[in-house]
Formats: sequence, structure tokens, C-alpha cells
Amino acid sequence: MIGQAGNTPILVLKEGTRREKGKGAQFENISAAKAIADAVRTTLGPRGMDKMLVGGLGDVTITNDGVTILKELEVEHPAAKMIIEVAKTQDEEAGDGTTTSVVLAGELLKKAESLIERNVHPTVIIKGYRMAESKAIEVLEKVSLPVSIKDKDILNDIARTAMYSKSASSSMEVLAKISVDAVAAIAEERDGKYLVDDDNIQFVKKHGASIDETELISGIIVDKEATHTAMPKLVEKARIALLDAALEIKKTEIDAKIEITDPSKLQQFLAEEENMIKRMVEKVKQSGANVVFCQKGIDDLAAHYLSKDKIYAVKRVKKSDMEKLAKATGANIISRIDDLASADLGNAQLVEEKKVLDDRMTFVTGCKNPKAVSILIRGGTEHVVDEIERSLVDATSVVAVAIEDGRMAYGGGATATELALKLGDYATSVGGREQIAIEAYAEAFEVIPTTLAENAGLDPIDILIDIRKAHKSGQVSAGVNVITGKVGDMKREKVIEPIRVGKQAIHSSTDAAVMILKIDDVIASKAKDMTPPKGGAGGMGGEDY
Repeated sequence: MIGQAGNTPILVLKEGTRREKGKGAQFENISAAKAIADAVRTTLGPRGMDKMLVGGLGDVTITNDGVTILKELEVEHPAAKMIIEVAKTQDEEAGDGTTTSVVLAGELLKKAESLIERNVHPTVIIKGYRMAESKAIEVLEKVSLPVSIKDKDILNDIARTAMYSKSASSSMEVLAKISVDAVAAIAEERDGKYLVDDDNIQFVKKHGASIDETELISGIIVDKEATHTAMPKLVEKARIALLDAALEIKKTEIDAKIEITDPSKLQQFLAEEENMIKRMVEKVKQSGANVVFCQKGIDDLAAHYLSKDKIYAVKRVKKSDMEKLAKATGANIISRIDDLASADLGNAQLVEEKKVLDDRMTFVTGCKNPKAVSILIRGGTEHVVDEIERSLVDATSVVAVAIEDGRMAYGGGATATELALKLGDYATSVGGREQIAIEAYAEAFEVIPTTLAENAGLDPIDILIDIRKAHKSGQVSAGVNVITGKVGDMKREKVIEPIRVGKQAIHSSTDAAVMILKIDDVIASKAKDMTPPKGGAGGMGGEDY
């Protein structure tokens, strides 16, 4: 970047800095964003393909989950990173629709690129896109339908739709029911509305057995075994104490040294230590607890006394598991053993140590109205189990947001086509230059049904003509049936998704497109070369490195 003062050039930026401005900068950014969208486009829908991602250490991930693919990609271009943020935000807010939002963002930028080539100014495009975004949300609200926590069949359909494109589709009936039951268990009603915290669902993966053996546990699985071999392996009608305090002798907080000069005093000292541990165990016993989960350590001697009293104990339990146990059993987490009382104990029908594969685990089951539950995921290999977990996370997330929002919309490109048509009508009523941008925005939505058709090996043009015809005749639920290869009724096919998936895809894709379109100048500093000059660190020549 060079300024001019008379005949003397003035260097403003550091030598070696690369600068791209005007249309060149916009087209470069749009190309990078489109490349990311194209990378995941083939994974969209039930007939989408999987990607194999190989990490730097040779670890392999096989998935068609958009956000997982994009998180694994090591991307340098800043515009491409913005598109990856779209997928991450979509995943955090709605749990599904990550590929849809990225593909939509890419298409919005593709349409904007052709408008810029026709000398339509980016600010006009941005204004039109923002107007279209508001109208799209309005139309989406109108075409959406109500759903509640009591509509178990519809919630099952929502979970199945989320899993249809995943590897879990062969067992989606079993997994969908598990997802709905898990979310329904942890949903909390406040002021007439439901709130669902996904963190209250614990996923425990163990390969081996079949996917159909995946099960919902009305309680918590703790990946630990009993502290002492003599402890009971099964405790019925468990009274559970949760301790955030060690059942062992505390070390002094400051450096201290105890000198014992008389041999008889040594025995007294050891006896007192033993009595202290005995008193701790007695306090646990007096509370009525027959199961103890301790976040900290349990002394060997304490474990011995607990086993003699037929008390099942587990040590070094993770904080997150302790919190889930509290929600599942109704117990209070106690920080001082002396404060432990009967009222602080939780209840479970059964606490049992089981061997799953090569690991021994503690199952806390039969909890009454648990507000935290566990799903034990099974599958043939580790890769399968990982993909089943991703499918279940998506399914539980969409069921949760459907319950929270109480609204749903049709999938299979049905809602996208309806939005495209309604926005096209809206564009003609707006007039002016913004009309061109709104029409481009409307056309961008048609990328969803065309991509679904392409990925299923169908003719996208024929499908688009048929789906437009169906919607113009008033069939709001008409979408792409990738199984029959024709336009079908998504209501009858039970292809539905929460309204939040569509809303978030519209918001995040528009935000990303607008942000990229507003950039007309890219100034990239030259990366520092850290390679030492020839001749080693003491070499001559005055080179900077």
C-alpha cells in the first residue's frame, strides 16, 4: 500500500503485505466460503454420503455429520472460518441442520456473486437479504405446526428425521424411542414452559454387542467399580450418600513434622488415626446410607470398615457424575461428613456393579422421577459407537428444542420450497433494487430440494419443477421423497423437524453471507519466517529471522 507525497512514494504497510480490494476481495472470500459449502453438500439428506477424516495422528472419523466434518478440517482462509462458525452455532442452538445452514450460506453467497458481477452494489444486496430474512422467519412461523411433550408419536418422528441420514438409520426406531424417553424424563416445567438441559443426559459408549442393545438407564452409570472387593455387588433399595469430602486422614495445610520419642506413643498415634476413620464410617452408617459415592479419596482402612458394614462405596467420582447422581437420586452433595444426615440421602431401586466388555461399572437404576438419565451406547466397533453417539446427540437435541419451542415444520425441502415461493411473491411487492436481492435470496432456498435430489441420484431440475408445481397448487407439505425418487407428502411420510432448526439456519447463514459481502478489502500481513539463516544462529549477513 503506497501513498504519494509529491514524487516520493510513502510505504504505509509493511513490505511483503498482501492486499486484495474491491471485487477481487469479495470474489476471493465468496470462493473460499463456497468451497466449504461444497465440501459438506454431498452429505445432506438420507442418501447423503459419508466422509472419512484422518487426523494428524492417524485417528480416523467416519461421519456425515456436517459440524463434525467442519470441526476436523484445518482451514486457513478467514472467510471459510466464518462459514464453519455457522455450523458450530447451528449445532449449539438447534442440534441439527448444520449441513443445511452451511449449504444455504454458500448458495446465498453464490447468488450474491452473480449480482455483484452485474454491478449491483453489496449494500443493496445486504439490505435485500435482511428484508428477506425477516420475511422468511414470518413465513416459517405461519407454516409451522404446534407440538407438545405429550405428542410422543410426533416427537418420535422428529427424532427419526434427525437420524435418517446417519449410520444409525437401520436402528432408528429403537434409538428414537430412547431419545424421546430420555428428553421427556429430564424436561422441567417452569411458568407453563418446558426447559431441557441436554447436559443431564449422560452418554456412555461401549463397543461390542449390537446397536439394538443400546439402552436407556433411569439413573446414572458411573465408570468406576467398588473400592473394596468384599463390598456387596448389588444393593437393593439403595440409600445413597454423595460426599465431596475424603474418607481419609487429612494432611495438614502447612508443612508439619511430628516427632515421637516414646514407642508407646506411636501405637496411640496409629490408634487415634484408626479411630478417626472409624468415626467417619460410623457417621455414614448412622445416616442410614448403604451406598456411598465419594468425589475424593477413600482410605483402605475406611473401605475395609465400610465393607464390614455391607456399604457399597465408590471413590474418585467425577464432579459431573456427582451432579448427575444428585439430580437422578435426589441426594444432596455433602462437603463435611459431620453434616451428613438422613435427609441428605438419595434413593434408587438398585445399585449394581456390572462388567461391560472389560470394564466394571456401577449402575444406579430405578430412580423415581430422575432429572438426569444415562444412555448406554452399544455397537460393533468404536467407529460405529462414535457415530451412534453423534446421532443420539442430534436426536435428543432436536426433541429438546421441539419441546421447548412447541413448534415444528416439514422437512425434505418442503418448508424451503414454500419459503422460496412466498419470498418470490414478496419480492415483486417490494420493487426497487432490493427486489433483485430478495429474488436471489428466494432462489437460494431451492438449493435444499435440489441437493437432496442430487444426493439421491435424481434429476434436480425435474424434482424442482414438480415440487414448485405442488406448492403452487397449495400442497405446503410437498417435499423430496428420496426413497421413491418423486415428490411426496412429508406429512404422510412423517418427515418433520423443530422450527428452531429452520430459524437458526436462516439467521446464521444470512449473518455469515452479509458479513462476507461487507468486506471489500483484505490486508494480509506477511508471515514471519522463523528459519535461521544459513550458517546457524551466529551467521553473518545481518538477516532478520
